[in-house]
Amino acid sequence: MPMTSLQALSRASVPTDKLILKQKPLISGIVHIGLGNFHRAHLAVYTAIAMEKSGGEWGICAYSMRNKKLVDSMNAQDNLYSVVEIGPDTEEIVIPGIHTRSLVGADAMPELIAQIANPETKIVSLTVTEAGYYISQATHGLDLSHPDIQNDIAQKVPKSIYGILAQSLKLRVANGGAALTILSCDNVSENGRKCGALLKEFVSQLSDFSDVATFINSSVTFPNSMVDRIVPGTEERHIEMAQQRLSLEDAIPVPAEKFTMWALEDNFAAGRPQWEVAGAIFTDEVEAFEVMKLRLLNGAHSLLAYLGGLKGCETIPASRFDPLIEKPLHKALFDEYLPSLTMPTGLSADQYIGQLYSRWSNTALGDKTARVGSDGSTKLPQRLTIPALSAIAQGREPKVLALTVSAWLMCVAPFKGFNPGEIAEQMKDPSKDSLVLLSQTSKDLSNFISRFFSESNIFSSELSSSQVFTSLVENYAQIIYSRGIDEAIAAAIS
Repeated sequence: MPMTSLQALSRASVPTDKLILKQKPLISGIVHIGLGNFHRAHLAVYTAIAMEKSGGEWGICAYSMRNKKLVDSMNAQDNLYSVVEIGPDTEEIVIPGIHTRSLVGADAMPELIAQIANPETKIVSLTVTEAGYYISQATHGLDLSHPDIQNDIAQKVPKSIYGILAQSLKLRVANGGAALTILSCDNVSENGRKCGALLKEFVSQLSDFSDVATFINSSVTFPNSMVDRIVPGTEERHIEMAQQRLSLEDAIPVPAEKFTMWALEDNFAAGRPQWEVAGAIFTDEVEAFEVMKLRLLNGAHSLLAYLGGLKGCETIPASRFDPLIEKPLHKALFDEYLPSLTMPTGLSADQYIGQLYSRWSNTALGDKTARVGSDGSTKLPQRLTIPALSAIAQGREPKVLALTVSAWLMCVAPFKGFNPGEIAEQMKDPSKDSLVLLSQTSKDLSNFISRFFSESNIFSSELSSSQVFTSLVENYAQIIYSRGIDEAIAAAIS
């Protein structure tokens, strides 16, 4: 007998021990921009648990800029899907059941804007990745020259969160101006404050939006938050796992590790779900949580991706278990990242790093190296700039941080004749085309590295002008190019 699909079942037919929220929400108290696997395994799960335990009108209307296939599947399955925990100590699977509807693309923009403007919406949450904030490393403000930002300043159909939010807030003001919270759930340092500052900068570029600027200042809050859960892309094996655990066919399950953490400021202008009953941490130390995660988890994650990518490691566990990569990983964590931060109260560095090693060792989850290594041009500046500058100011050479940059460049923009391998070739990056052009038009590798730091504007001017750092990056790039990644690693840990 063929397996019954989640799509074909009524909500009442879903296994009740797996469905977190058993009654479908009628009101979308939250609009989420950036519908993808991470949102579905993180904020959606916290919200479903909070609403199941404490009630409230917190259904989620979710929007994706371009993933029509996912949105079509969400709608076909009554916005139900499963989250499959994968690890040596878990066989859990749950169905959040929190989404009211899913939207996608430019055609849905009027509906999205109307929903954000609806007074019933209390929170707009974001998972748009670092690239979705359009941060200029030169000014640390908004990249006003970016074509998407130029499009939105011209008030065409929005292509950025700023265009969406500005047009939505304009209508919200006209609808009575009910207070609103905009909640960033992305790996951006001080993400709430940064999002608020960038939105205000964007609105200042628009004519006839002074009412929106006033509304933002008086009635919109931007709490900082730190989100943490490893959530890979969905593969066929995950679909098979979901089917086995549910005895149903789910076309869009989300694989995730068991570990999850969320720390955020309690600064919500119009109320919020009781996320604390689901394990969220409300704290005044969000920045410490952010920095800890951005550097120790994300920074080291990048190292594992680029060194592992060049060594042909398909997954993060394969990279983590490589005996040669083990040494720069330890050095990066304890000698280069840890001295640049203060741990949140009550958290031990040794304990947290021990958890990281365990999470990176999750061979069952098998997070792809190419996925983690994508978008390095928007991720690396936030993760290693301050630790590198701090080390240099203290008279230390940030060798492994420089090696990470060298390996990233050789993965995404390899110099003439260098073959980084198929893992590296799968890595995506918004700056890849411009970096490849820079690489191809440079007379030699030294010239490429010099031009990268002087022309790309990816890293801050302070780091790009550091002779110590740029020389290290050039040195390791030369070694990777001429003698291979193993020799470059040996040089960085000597």
